[in-house]
Amino acid sequence: MRISKKNRTTKETTISINLNIDGSRKINIDTQLKFFDHMLEQLAFHSNWDLDIRATGDIDVDDHHLIEDIAILLGECLNELRLKKKNLMRYGQRLLPMDSTLILCALDLDGRGECVIDLPFSREFIGKIATEMWKHFFKSLSSNGNFSLHIKTLYFDNNHHLVEGSFKSLALALKEAFTLNNSEKILSTKGEIC
Repeated sequence: MRISKKNRTTKETTISINLNIDGSRKINIDTQLKFFDHMLEQLAFHSNWDLDIRATGDIDVDDHHLIEDIAILLGECLNELRLKKKNLMRYGQRLLPMDSTLILCALDLDGRGECVIDLPFSREFIGKIATEMWKHFFKSLSSNGNFSLHIKTLYFDNNHHLVEGSFKSLALALKEAFTLNNSEKILSTKGEIC
């Protein structure tokens, strides 16, 4: 089983994450932000993860610190698991429809952490969360997970579906990339991934 457990405490947040990417969808998430809980549940469910997140933070200030710190810690968990196995499929991609919204996600577990996000929201908030935070979440996740991530909106007509489709497509791309290949070798002509 590929499992990572991490804790993070700052003056702004206290977070614990238990992640098993070879899980069976045992999901227990409480971040104080219900819509964020819903998105993280989508990520875990469609990746087939077991995921337990307990998080508190200064949401009376705003949503930034808590969302950012969860992305940092979850990214660190994914990076730890990325480094445990050399024979990963490495690449993952998904074109995901959600009603009249179509999202493309592609990623590479390359150790470099580049991120390009195209989420053209047409309103400022979904629930109590600023829409600008979703791009920041994905960037923080990929930079701390050390994987290159691209999320592209092909078209959309609903802001809720835009962010939810992004999380679902990311989940399926991560599931593919973390699948073990049959060769027991690194999928790189260099023989190494940084």
